Amino acid sequence: MKRVADRGDHAVRRLAEIEASIADLSNEDLLDLADIFKAEPRSPIGDMAFLEMARRNISF
Repeated sequence: MKRVADRGDHAVRRLAEIEASIADLSNEDLLDLADIFKAEPRSPIGDMAFLEMARRNISF
């Protein structure tokens, strides 16, 4: 059980690191990332990029 819990904790930390990395991108790099992951249905990384774009009020 501890091993499963540790894996879950690690996954949560890793996801937070990914989200922070996306938030730290410059506008140009964020737009590049969103362009790469814009295919529908969007992947989770694409969703994160588009959410960050909306937060910054930027678009293609």
